[in-house]
Order: sequence, then C-alpha cells, then structure tokens
Amino acid sequence: MDHPGVEVRETSINGRGVFAKTHIGANEVIAEFDGIICDEDYPGWDDDFENHLVQFEPGRWRDSNGIARLLNHSCEPNCGIKDLFRIVAMRDIEPGEELFWDYDMSEDNCKYGWEMQCSCGTASCRKIVRGYRYLPAEIRRKYADYTSAWLLQLYPGPGRDL
Repeated sequence: MDHPGVEVRETSINGRGVFAKTHIGANEVIAEFDGIICDEDYPGWDDDFENHLVQFEPGRWRDSNGIARLLNHSCEPNCGIKDLFRIVAMRDIEPGEELFWDYDMSEDNCKYGWEMQCSCGTASCRKIVRGYRYLPAEIRRKYADYTSAWLLQLYPGPGRDL
C-alpha cells in the first residue's frame, strides 16, 4: 500500500528517493513492507536485499512490493516505523519534501555485522548506521513512537536503555 500523494524521483545524493506530491499529515501511512520474508540463509540474498529490507525480529527481514524499499535514510527523519512494517509520517510533510526514515528504527543485527556509512549530511548526522542498540538514549526516546515494535519489546523502559 503506497500513499497516493508520493512519487519516486532521482536524488542528487542517493540515486532514487520518495517525495511528497501533496501535503501529508502526521501519522499518515506512507508505505508498507509487504513482500517476501527471509533470513540470512535466503538464496537470493545480495547487496540489494541487505540495503532495502526491514528487520522485524532477530535474523529475519521483509521486503516491499512497493516504494517502502526506496525511502532513504536520514539522521533527521520525517518518517518512522509503526508496528513492524508500516512507514508513517512523523510530522506534517509538504509537497516537494523527500521522505526519510532512520534505518536504526528497525535494525538490530549486530550478530550479522551490518552497518552503513551515512551520507544524509544533516547537522546531527551520526556518520554510520548500525542498529538501534547504538542509538543514544535521547534519540531512542525521541523515536519511541516511531520505532519497530520488536525493538521496543527487546529494549523496554522509559529511555529504551540497554
């Protein structure tokens, strides 16, 4: 389910990205990860999978049949994760804005050693994306309503501290 008010366009930094065509209200669903479910032994696992799936439990990820896999990362996101698979707007988004979410809102795969260099260029850029457990407590608190449910269960508590 892709929001009708968004479109995929080329970006200057990340190749392709998802942009608002119309006003999008806070908490509106943008897209869902609704594709195949796989683990690290999936025979089709490649760099494309590694960089575009959403983790929803230890060692398991889900793909998208739509635009969810095309939303880029930012350390200052305007979207987040609800439940396990929905990407929602964290605030009102105006036409022309690129939609971003922080991949650490769903990832915690330290066992598998995944990490990604960040190129978001924001003032608060962390330079590396590597999992929820590495987020500072103040960011975990800020993201509390927009973090994958499996991580909130794994890391309970007011500050989501380890």
